[in-house]
Amino acid sequence: MTRAASPKLGAYAGLAALGILAALVLGLPELVLFAAPFALVVAVGALQVRAPSVDVDIELERERALEGELLDAWLRLGPGDGAERIDVLLELPSGLEVEEGSNPSTLRLVAGEERVLPVRLRCARWGAFGVGRIHLRAHDRFGLFRHEAMIDRRRPLKVYPTQEALRTLLRPFETQVFSGNHVARQKAEGIEFADIRQFVAGDRVRHVNWRASARRGELWVNEHHAERNADVVIFLDVFAEARRGGRSTLDPALRAAASLAARYLRQRDRVGFVSFGGMINWLLPATGARQLYRIVDAMLDTQIILSYAWRDLVVIPRRTIPPQALVVALTPLLDDRAATALLDLRSRGFDLVVIEISPLELVAPTRGEKEEIAYRLWQLRRDAVRGRFQRAGVPVTVWNDESSFAIAMEEVGAFRRRGRTSRV
Repeated sequence: MTRAASPKLGAYAGLAALGILAALVLGLPELVLFAAPFALVVAVGALQVRAPSVDVDIELERERALEGELLDAWLRLGPGDGAERIDVLLELPSGLEVEEGSNPSTLRLVAGEERVLPVRLRCARWGAFGVGRIHLRAHDRFGLFRHEAMIDRRRPLKVYPTQEALRTLLRPFETQVFSGNHVARQKAEGIEFADIRQFVAGDRVRHVNWRASARRGELWVNEHHAERNADVVIFLDVFAEARRGGRSTLDPALRAAASLAARYLRQRDRVGFVSFGGMINWLLPATGARQLYRIVDAMLDTQIILSYAWRDLVVIPRRTIPPQALVVALTPLLDDRAATALLDLRSRGFDLVVIEISPLELVAPTRGEKEEIAYRLWQLRRDAVRGRFQRAGVPVTVWNDESSFAIAMEEVGAFRRRGRTSRV
C-alpha cells in the first residue's frame, strides 16, 4: 500500500505550530496549552501509523449471463491486521452497472475478522469482461494518514447478447446430404409426399398406395421428399458502425446473429460464422450446442477495427464458406468493401441474403441547407447500393427500430419465394 498524508494532518500540524509560534512572539505561555492537543494527536498518530494487511477476493455467481440480467457478486475481505476505517471500491468495466448495494463501501475491519460485501450487478451490454479490480483506502484511528492500494482479482465474465424473436427461418435453395428438418427437392426416404409411380422390384410394401392401385388395377407406390439439413453462414460486417450515445448498429446485429445461430442449430443445421472487417474471424460450419457457444464466444470478441487496406473474400480459405451454403449477411452498408465482398460471394454462386441494420436513427438531425443536401445524397448512395444487390438477385431488407427482426425475416422470405416462382 502507498501511504499519503491526509489534509487533517496538515491542519493539525499547522495549528500546533501556529500556537507555539504565537506563544513565543506574544509571550503568552497559555497559548501552548491551545497547541498541545493538536501536537499530541500528530505525534501519537505518526508513531502508530502502519500499513494494514488486508486480503481481498471476489466471487461471481456465475461466469456467463445474458444481456440485461442481474448478477450477484461478493467481495471477501480476509483476516488481516485490521483497519480502523477502510473504503472498498469495485471498479466496473463499461457495460456493467451496480444495481443494488453500496459502491464504494466504508467499514471497520477488526484484526482477524472476515467480512463479505454483497454487490448486485446489472449486465447492461454484451461483451467479455474482467471483473475484480478492487481499490482499497485505509485510514488510521486519527484520520491523519491514508493507505491506498489496487488489488487485481479479476474473474472472467461473458455476457451474451439477447435473442430476437423469430417465427420462421429462411429456407435454403440447396440442402446438404445429411439428415435434417428441410424438405429437399430430391426424392428419397422421408415423410413429405412427392408423387406416385408404378411399383418396381425392390419397393417396400409399406410405400404401396392402395387406393391408386385399386383404381388402376396394378401396384403403385408413393414417393417422398428427402429430409436434409443445410449449411448456414452468418456474415457480420464489422468494417464500420454508427454509434450515438449508448446505441450502436453493432448491438442489434449481434443479437440477430445469436438468434439465427440458435434457431438454425436447433433444427440440426450446420452453422458457421464470419466477421469481416479490419480483421477476419471465422468458424467452420458445425452442429450442436458446442457450436453455439463457440459462435457466441467469437461474437463477444467482435469489435470495430478501422482499416483502410482493401481486403476481399479472396483472402478467406475456401473451406470457410462451403458450397451451396446459405449466407445471411448483417451489415449497416456503411463501407463499400463489405458490399463488394458480398457481391463477390453472389457472383461465385452462393445463396445470399442481406439484412441491413439501418443507421438512420443514429444520425444526428441535420442543421442548415448544406447538411440537408449532404444527408439526401447519402441516402441516394445507400439506395444505389441496394439497387446493386437487387440487380444481382440478392434480397435486401431494412431492419430498424420501427420493425421487429421477425418482420425483416418475413420480407426476405417473401422475396425469395417470388424469386423461386419466377425461375420455375
